[in-house]
Amino acid sequence: MLQRLRVLLPALWAGLLLCIATLATPAVFAVAPEAAGRIVGRIFAQEAVVSMALALLLTAIERKLAPERQLGVWLALGALFCTVAGYYALQPMMAAARLGQGSLSFGQLHAISLGFFALKGVLVLVLAWRAAAPGRGLRPSSS
Repeated sequence: MLQRLRVLLPALWAGLLLCIATLATPAVFAVAPEAAGRIVGRIFAQEAVVSMALALLLTAIERKLAPERQLGVWLALGALFCTVAGYYALQPMMAAARLGQGSLSFGQLHAISLGFFALKGVLVLVLAWRAAAPGRGLRPSSS
């Protein structure tokens, strides 16, 4: 069961991140530009919670299934760091920047946040790629 989750969860997570980046966010800005910031903010709030849960779950699975190989753990923890820094640390700073407070502009903070999201996407894609690699993924059943 854990081996199946080890293969499935990173792929689903990568799909979620790619869907948000390539479909959901651009569609919101195209259809509802006046409310896009609030809607996209809500999407990213939900994504941050899901990403934290998946990162912690995959860290535990990787530690259980491959204690001698820690790259999967570091990839999941890196994605967790990107979530915490890119969403939870930067969102309050972005809100303050909208009010003219802080040393960085909203645009600069947004660019940093985008960088963290992109890095998280790369880390999760590598995690998914590794989990699906021959010899690491699901083994064929003997029946």
